[in-house]
Amino acid sequence: QVQLVESGGGSVQPGGSLRLSCAYSGVSLDSYAIGWFRQAPGKEREGLKCITLKDGYSLTSDTAKDRFIITRDNARQKVYLQMNALKTEDKATYYCAADTEECWTLYQVVYDYWGQGIQVTVSS
Repeated sequence: QVQLVESGGGSVQPGGSLRLSCAYSGVSLDSYAIGWFRQAPGKEREGLKCITLKDGYSLTSDTAKDRFIITRDNARQKVYLQMNALKTEDKATYYCAADTEECWTLYQVVYDYWGQGIQVTVSS
């Protein structure tokens, strides 16, 4: 059974950084990808980045390309989202999700498994 658990959220001032973690289990390293998504209040959920667990290939959205970095540590069964230079508009609930195929899209409907989400607040 695939399980995903996010951690590392919280409150930070504008310009600060946070590193989110996604602890995964029950996935196959040969084919799965993990993606990061977020949903801000009153907005639709959007894809940020994904990474293929096997080889580290990643995709990024325009929103996340400059300030966010995705990495994986298969030995620890974790995928990280490093978020730098945070802005007030980055306030959202952040989710990780698993796709049974390699990272090829941030279209969220293809992601079969989702974590519960974690809150990130950016305010002064």
